[in-house]
Amino acid sequence: MEEREEELTGKSNGAADEAEKGEEEDIQNGVVFVELKEHCMQLLELLQNSEKDNSFLPQLLHLLRRSPSHSLQPFLDYTLFPLLLLFDASVNSRSTAKLNSKNNNSLEFDALVTSHKVSDTVAECVVLCLEEVLKKCRLLSVDQMVVILKKLAYGAMLSPAEASEEFRDVVIKCFRALLLNLRTCSDESCPCKRIDDFPVFKELQFPVFNNSISVTEECLLAFLQSEIASAAIGHWLSLLLKAADIEVARGHRGSSSLRVEALMTLRVLVAKVGTADALAFYLPGFVSQTGKILHTSRTMISGAAASTESLNQAVRGLSEYLMIVLDDNSTSSIRYALENDVVALDSNKTKPLSSFLEELRQLPVKNAVQSEVITESVDRGTMISVRDSDNKIGSLRVKRTDKWLAETTSHVNKLVSSTFPHLCVHPNRKVRLGVLASIQGLLRKCSYTLRDSRLMLLECLFVLVCDDSEDVSSEAQTFTEILVSSGKNQIEQDMSEVFSRLVEKLPRVVMADEESLALSHARKLLAVTYYGGPRLVAEYLLLSPVAAARFLDVFALCLSQNSVFAGPLNQLAAKRPLKSGFMHSISEIKAITSNAHEEKSDFLGSQNQNKSRPYEHVKNEYELPNMPPWFVHVGSRKLYQALSGILRLVSLYIFTDSRSEGSYSVLIDILLGHFRNLTSELRTREHRNDSWQSWYKRTGSAHLVRRASTASCILNEMIYGLSDQAITTFNGMFQNKGVFVNSNGNENARSHLIDCIGSILHEYLSPEIWNIPLGFSDSLEQFGEDGDINLHVFNDNGMLHQVIIEGIGIFNICLGEEFSSSGFLHSSLYMLLENIICSNFEVRRASDSVLHVISATQNCATVGHLVLANSDYVIDSICRQLRHLDLNPHVPNVLSAMLSFVGVADKILPLLEEPMHAVSMELEILGRHHHPNLTLPFLKAVAEIAKASKHEADKLPNQAESYKKDMNAKMSELNSGPISLEHYTKPECLCVNYTKFSSDLCFFKGIRMNDANMQEEELESIIFKFNDSKRYRRIVGSIAGSCLVSVTPLVASADPASCLTALNVIEDGIIVLSKVEEAYKHESETKEAIREIIESCSFYNLLDTLGADEDETVENRLLPAVNKIWPFLVSCFRSKNLAAIKKCCRTITTVVQICGGDFFSRRFHSDGAHFWKLLSTSPFQKKKPFSKEERMPLQLPYRKSWTEDSSSNPSEISNLKLQIAILEMISDLSKNKRSAPSLDPVFKKISGVVVGIACSGVKGLQDACENALVGLASVDPDLVWLLLADVYYSRKGNIPCPPSDEFPEIGEVLPLPSSSKEYLYVLYGGQSYGFDVDFNAVEIVFKKLCAEVFTSQTYK
Repeated sequence: MEEREEELTGKSNGAADEAEKGEEEDIQNGVVFVELKEHCMQLLELLQNSEKDNSFLPQLLHLLRRSPSHSLQPFLDYTLFPLLLLFDASVNSRSTAKLNSKNNNSLEFDALVTSHKVSDTVAECVVLCLEEVLKKCRLLSVDQMVVILKKLAYGAMLSPAEASEEFRDVVIKCFRALLLNLRTCSDESCPCKRIDDFPVFKELQFPVFNNSISVTEECLLAFLQSEIASAAIGHWLSLLLKAADIEVARGHRGSSSLRVEALMTLRVLVAKVGTADALAFYLPGFVSQTGKILHTSRTMISGAAASTESLNQAVRGLSEYLMIVLDDNSTSSIRYALENDVVALDSNKTKPLSSFLEELRQLPVKNAVQSEVITESVDRGTMISVRDSDNKIGSLRVKRTDKWLAETTSHVNKLVSSTFPHLCVHPNRKVRLGVLASIQGLLRKCSYTLRDSRLMLLECLFVLVCDDSEDVSSEAQTFTEILVSSGKNQIEQDMSEVFSRLVEKLPRVVMADEESLALSHARKLLAVTYYGGPRLVAEYLLLSPVAAARFLDVFALCLSQNSVFAGPLNQLAAKRPLKSGFMHSISEIKAITSNAHEEKSDFLGSQNQNKSRPYEHVKNEYELPNMPPWFVHVGSRKLYQALSGILRLVSLYIFTDSRSEGSYSVLIDILLGHFRNLTSELRTREHRNDSWQSWYKRTGSAHLVRRASTASCILNEMIYGLSDQAITTFNGMFQNKGVFVNSNGNENARSHLIDCIGSILHEYLSPEIWNIPLGFSDSLEQFGEDGDINLHVFNDNGMLHQVIIEGIGIFNICLGEEFSSSGFLHSSLYMLLENIICSNFEVRRASDSVLHVISATQNCATVGHLVLANSDYVIDSICRQLRHLDLNPHVPNVLSAMLSFVGVADKILPLLEEPMHAVSMELEILGRHHHPNLTLPFLKAVAEIAKASKHEADKLPNQAESYKKDMNAKMSELNSGPISLEHYTKPECLCVNYTKFSSDLCFFKGIRMNDANMQEEELESIIFKFNDSKRYRRIVGSIAGSCLVSVTPLVASADPASCLTALNVIEDGIIVLSKVEEAYKHESETKEAIREIIESCSFYNLLDTLGADEDETVENRLLPAVNKIWPFLVSCFRSKNLAAIKKCCRTITTVVQICGGDFFSRRFHSDGAHFWKLLSTSPFQKKKPFSKEERMPLQLPYRKSWTEDSSSNPSEISNLKLQIAILEMISDLSKNKRSAPSLDPVFKKISGVVVGIACSGVKGLQDACENALVGLASVDPDLVWLLLADVYYSRKGNIPCPPSDEFPEIGEVLPLPSSSKEYLYVLYGGQSYGFDVDFNAVEIVFKKLCAEVFTSQTYK
């Protein structure tokens, strides 16, 4: 009972709420009606009197917009009546044609219509109000809708000259609002139920199946689909298309928004009618007009015609119209009847005559009455009235026969085929989305009816699959996956046919001048290859070897260099080859050098994995695989990515398909055939001893190089297609869901891949290919071929080398660490290092980038680590080629490049003894005579080795001193008692050759020396490590000595580059020898400490391993080497090479400061005249002729004779710079206490020369002279003061008095000279500088030295 009561209570409460809600609605409706009534009366008054105030119209519009639909629906007729009257008056006052009132029988307005003109403001407000009413209120009768349709049709017929743009725009919106508000009825058998939910309703956010009307009301949608409304439908189709066309005809004045509204409304009208019977009659005209819109919008670039939104609406409208009229379901009866007729004709040939008689007997008797009234057509849903035909009233329903269908589809195919392929590559994303929606609808609804266009639609779909816009491509891929996964055999056949057709057309499209069409064509082929899968590719390629060869020829033609000349002229400009550029190796070696002091000596064992690797940015700047260099003139990078993607997919499918076993090797062999042909031709040229000129002039020789380049490009892409990176790229591009199967886990497949790469590398690394010239080299010039070979030949050769090098990097990416374990790295590393110094920058840059990529793949921090890990293979190759320099003249450059660019010379120093021996022999007299052009490359290599020795020698003294301190401490602990472990808890950080020794020594520190348990093996191990470190020191010193011996004669070379390089080597070598000797001194003391430890522990048998009887005389290398170098340094000063003399000044400074001045005092006394002579001669005076000895220096037999050329005299500025360098040398030597004794025998001579230069007042030398005098004054300030004071006080009027009587006057000390030749600096220096004395300059120098030196007596 309680539940029953609660239920009754709930119902009563619900009824009360509904009643309350109804009362609120009635009140609200009443309020709306009161306002509407007032405004409607004002509308009628405004209709009669146009001068009346119209300010109420915005209020009426606001009322209609804020009022809900349920409040306006009861007063629809009340509201429409004055609005339609005023709208009709607005149209009549603007129309130039008289309306025929006889046709307006449904409603007579003549008595109310006035002749005055309605203003634009009133007309526009009225039509806006009418739009709001039609949006919110649904029409209740057919008559009501017909009246409104006629009124709106009259408004839509107004031209731009008659009505404003806003008025015409809102009229079309009113018609669209009327259509959108038409609802389906609740009768399930009503034709309105056949309307589909088209995309236009979703775009307008207006559902088609909104609240259905009751059965008792008229179904307005069914009326639109009836034959009675066909005329109105056709009229409105024509009006909307005409409205869109008028805006195009207006040019830049046309409204693109009005055109879009017209086409959007057209789509709504077609969707609301929604039946083939009602729309088929107008299909030809609609297709023709829509095709005009598509062609116009595609060709125009501005104005309403170029509106992308209108183009989008036109494409969607055309497809939706075709989806309704040419739906496979609606045309199935025609197609089936046609098929049955064909089958019947075939079967009638075998039927007996009696069967025909039996069928005639079964035919029904003809009903004459029924035939007069109506005749049913075979096609579904079409009724043709015979009575109408008798009255000659044309029917607006077409009889859709097979002939009509064939003609219609033919016209549609022509339109779609001529427009859709261009629209697929339209730059606007919305247009491409519209094309995609159209293709989806046509393939779903009209796949069989439009079977002639099905292949073209599939091609357009595949273009959009690879679209640049993510939303377009993702939607297209989703639909394509659904289409392919449907499992229909027809789809597979279509895709196979599309694939064959696209492959055949590919070369012609790529070579055309339409970049967009070529890109779309390539993307079609890429998409159909992806979705076709291994089966499609295998059926096409593996049909026969000829088919595979034809497929590869197609891509070779598209990617070849010959296709460069097929495009437009603006793509034929030759790209200027770069001569210089950024090299990552250079920046890397600088970074390594800057951090050299912070790194530990164990270069490999202590890699810091947290440091950022300098090669990480290489991938962004030089991507692998890269577009071939010649393709930049053919097409864009996008086109190449599409073509390469096809090759990668084909390679992946053929390689992973179990049915195509062995076929992958066939494809590889076809491409390698081009390399074998080229190699065979090159070997033939060598056998015949033909020149390069004659070989290139031979027919087809240069073409072989281009074919090999193209084949290399295709091979690189095919191998890259098997890598994990390529598979990841495809998965991201196509949103893959498990299509690919990675073959890396299959051992057989992996071994097969390694075999294929091995066969490719075998051809890539053929010596004949790498011997083709890349420029005018010495080998070409000596045969007189420098002017007979075209430059494009060298360019082709460089591009071949570039793609081969990139291929090596791609193979490394594909195999990973197996690239090294398979031996491919060892066979190709030397070639990559060799091309780092190639004359072609693109080849050089490719080698540099590939080396960094390989380093990253092989887990090496830098290229230096990579070379160091494989140094034995590299050095072995270098040594092997050094034995045959005639065949390998590039080896010195490779060696210097490896040591300088890669920066590993100091790490492989022990391995360089054998190459250094070969280099030393080549730098001797006979070696330079046989290979004069290799002298400078060998010098560069020696310079790098010397730098590496210097890098290692810098650490030797500190390490040796550290060892000495450790052993001394151990001896003190041995004498005093037990060893303190805390004293040795922090051992010094040692270098690579001493690290293990230091660790063992630290362990040894914790052992009590007087402990009986001391292990002899531990001490023996320490001695062995000590001997290893000593041996490494000797290697460093030996290599430095070899460098000095090799380059010393070249200091006197007439070639400036050779002389400068030799001086650099000498400077580094002397530093190395000094460091080695310093380390040897510490090492000797350490050795004695170890000896004492051995004797204290009574391990006398270890003395032999310590090296007690070794020869110690070999350790004295520094002074003997300098003694041999000095004559060549003097001869350098006698040459005319000013740059070399300036460098020699710095070298002498370094050498003297290292070796000490005492060793050079006699040498400066005997040979210093050659130095000071360059200071005592003015650069501004004409030089005297050289003596016979100076004119004819010592010449070796193989050298060219040196003759003086008067026209090659250096400029005055160059001589001034040379004298500045000599003055700086004097300053540096005199300021250093170690080197100052070298100037003692010539001190007066030098002081007089320098003071003479200072007194001359030459501006360019003044600062250098002051610095030199400051240095000389630090040795003997009295002499310098006397020389300056002698000149200063000779012209000084006020001579200062002596400070006391004990000192003589200055005149007594320095008597006045009778002439300038009696100055002390002239007497000491030997001669004047060549200028008169500038007393202002003398005063400046004298006062400055008095302030800095003479007064304070503090010398540096």
